[in-house]
Amino acid sequence: MNTPRTDTEKPLHTIGILGSGRVGATLAGKLAGAGHHVTVGTRTATRPDDWTGPDLAFADHRGTARDAEIVINATPGDSALERLAALREDLAGSILVDVSNATRHGADGMPGALRYPGSSLAEHLQDALPTTRVVKTLNTMLYSVMADPCSLSVPPTAFLSGDDPDAKVVVSDLLGDLGWPPEWIMDLGGINTARGTEALVLLVPHVLRSRGFAPFALTLAS
Repeated sequence: MNTPRTDTEKPLHTIGILGSGRVGATLAGKLAGAGHHVTVGTRTATRPDDWTGPDLAFADHRGTARDAEIVINATPGDSALERLAALREDLAGSILVDVSNATRHGADGMPGALRYPGSSLAEHLQDALPTTRVVKTLNTMLYSVMADPCSLSVPPTAFLSGDDPDAKVVVSDLLGDLGWPPEWIMDLGGINTARGTEALVLLVPHVLRSRGFAPFALTLAS
């Protein structure tokens, strides 16, 4: 159940999360705990048997996108463009927070080559959804860190890319609800800067092979 929070200075939002895997479940639990009204979008509009998040509302992707002010794309990045482009009318006027990385699968199941070399999934999403404000963030870390950045021994960095300044302010506030202090959030500029953070996914297979499946995030030290 969504629990009302005591912080009345920040607005509560209707949030739709597309994707019910580990990323979607992690974000849904933390945002619902902050008092937001969260609906999880699945292909069957029902709670999956392997759902690991809290007891929330479920709907199909179209209904989730249509009824939310803010939609989080937590679906696989390699097929996200086709999936979200089909929801163009339902996403009109909303903020789309893209936390995915678009790669081709490697032989060992690890992320392989970039799906959009020289560009980014976020840029393609913005082109396909001209009336939706796309913001890229949280794609440079393991899913558990997205909602628990203080779990790491070194402060991580959450990068923001997007063309709409107001949308990035809203997303920064959501990051605060996920546990991110403002000084750990870096606005890189327009949506084209997402090609830089998305390219960092090429490090992930090497990190996982070296350290195992342990929480990590990239950070900018200064």
